[in-house]
Amino acid sequence: MHAVTEDYDPKTLGQHVLSTAALYLACGLDPQKSTLFVQSHVTAHSQLARLLGSITPVGQLRRMIQFREKAVRGGEDASLSLLDYPVLMAADILLYDTDFVPVGLDQKQHLELTRDIATRFNRIYGSKGKEILTLPAPYLVTETAKVMSLTDGTKKMSKSDTLDASRINLMDPPEVIRQKIKSAKTDSQRGLEFDNPTRPEVHNLLTIYSVLSAKTRAEVAAECADMGYGTFKPLLAETIVNYLAPIQARYRELMAEPERVLQVIRDGRERARVVAEETLSRASTAMGFVL
Repeated sequence: MHAVTEDYDPKTLGQHVLSTAALYLACGLDPQKSTLFVQSHVTAHSQLARLLGSITPVGQLRRMIQFREKAVRGGEDASLSLLDYPVLMAADILLYDTDFVPVGLDQKQHLELTRDIATRFNRIYGSKGKEILTLPAPYLVTETAKVMSLTDGTKKMSKSDTLDASRINLMDPPEVIRQKIKSAKTDSQRGLEFDNPTRPEVHNLLTIYSVLSAKTRAEVAAECADMGYGTFKPLLAETIVNYLAPIQARYRELMAEPERVLQVIRDGRERARVVAEETLSRASTAMGFVL
């Protein structure tokens, strides 16, 4: 339901959903430990979002950074769903009595809104000392809380960026990855270093290398201190290629048997419904609905 807040192709939506589920599995999510499902298959998401919307000020939604950025592009055609996006996201989180949410820095504001909504709901509809909705906390992996664009080290890497060269897609072929890293913005200085505010692109590329090579920042700083880009960029490109190779291989296996992926998300749907409907019932009862 988040995917339809802006223009999209209905003919490819289902394929994108399947592809995303396959990527999650290829990246290592274990359906025996994780409940993987399609949000729109569990109607409690839209139902709770409607209830939460009744206590969420429009002014607060208009101040959300992502809405402001996208509304500027959409102008008067910006949809109600775009404005309401964070409320639906709050429902996604709160339905499952979530304690921690893995987020990047760009989503932290949405999680803060989720906490505001839950706090307001508990204050209005809860009894003393009784929490109806669980307040979630952010789970941030510091090194990768905000990965920056390959073409501008001051902007975050984003799949919605119109410039494909700005990011590494999980299914980019090796030759595409090598070309993107070769073309990545850098500077004319020799030697590579972290945390120099005048060299954001260098810091970003070193961070990517550190994370994907499983080396500490100290190890990377020592290894790359005297490197030129002619040495470092091929090293980074091969590190990315090697890191993604098993994910890409597993993804292709899964997409060759789409029924296996569909069965995983069908099973997940049933498990998710049980939890989501219990939370929805609890919230609806607190609001005075007759069930």
